Amino acid sequence: MAKLGVIGAGSWGTALALVLANNGHKVRMWSAVEAEVAMLKAHQEHLEKLPGIKLPPAVSFTADLEEAIRGMEALVLAVPSMYTRSTAARMAQYVADGQLVVSVAKGIEEHTLMTLSQIIKQEIPQCVEAVLSGPSHAEEVGRGMPSALVAGAAGKKTAERVQYYFMNQVFRVYTSPDVVGMEIGAALKNVIALAAGMADGLGYGDNTKAALITRGINEISRLGLAMGAKYETLSGLTGIGDLIVTCASMHSRNRRAGILMGQGYTMQQAMDEVKMVVEGVYSAKAAVGLAHKYKVDLPIIEQVNAALFADKPVKDAVYELMTRDKKAENEELDWKEI
Repeated sequence: MAKLGVIGAGSWGTALALVLANNGHKVRMWSAVEAEVAMLKAHQEHLEKLPGIKLPPAVSFTADLEEAIRGMEALVLAVPSMYTRSTAARMAQYVADGQLVVSVAKGIEEHTLMTLSQIIKQEIPQCVEAVLSGPSHAEEVGRGMPSALVAGAAGKKTAERVQYYFMNQVFRVYTSPDVVGMEIGAALKNVIALAAGMADGLGYGDNTKAALITRGINEISRLGLAMGAKYETLSGLTGIGDLIVTCASMHSRNRRAGILMGQGYTMQQAMDEVKMVVEGVYSAKAAVGLAHKYKVDLPIIEQVNAALFADKPVKDAVYELMTRDKKAENEELDWKEI
């Protein structure tokens, strides 16, 4: 049995705390919001983010960051991606040398183009960083529905530690050394899910969704490979797997925001309606920045950016995608001379 800290008490942090407690570990969850901690203590349940999911007594709650970190064998950093740097900076003074910090959010920092694990290592240089990612909605994990994820780290033993903490009969965890591929797939699938939602909001059908998912993983793979990721990762759980679930499910806040934009909402109106952090909005500009840096063409992601930040009508963005210059599906395949 390990003592583990979960930093962040949103729906995903709550669901993962439940997984860890069900595996026999003692878990202390932290929230910066005193009222949220009081609610969790009173009900042993997150009434707003994960209603109906009772947390066992092995999960305790605190608003004291030091209390959530000191003496813990490992920490799970589960705040939304845009708060990763500020939270990691606050954590740094309490994290011990060699303490494991597992990033479970998904995103890329807009102004630095850094992945979340890179941010964590920069802010907490004394820690050992790892990533847990894959196609998994908190609502289903909280209800014990079978899910499969990947633990990523530079060292095999580190990834296997994460695997040990989390894996059980309904929460399968694989390991991978390709942290870059995992994080690029995780962040960019949120942007493609916004596009899929926009298509749904416009009333388009399965043909459109299939095209967006397929060409979306093509864009993610082009950028990921240029950054040193492995194709096997991008075609696996944290690539195509995560993309499918995020584009297809109404649990996906990115898809829900996209649907609203397809129906005529502005980006801000859609985010206000969803009432949760829409991480694809924050990763979209960073994805375009990475595309320019690595000289990679990302037409779907560029059109999503135009709809989000340049007030481009969603229908016009789709038209522009459909009327691009003629191309082969895969430029690297050879033709026979006939």
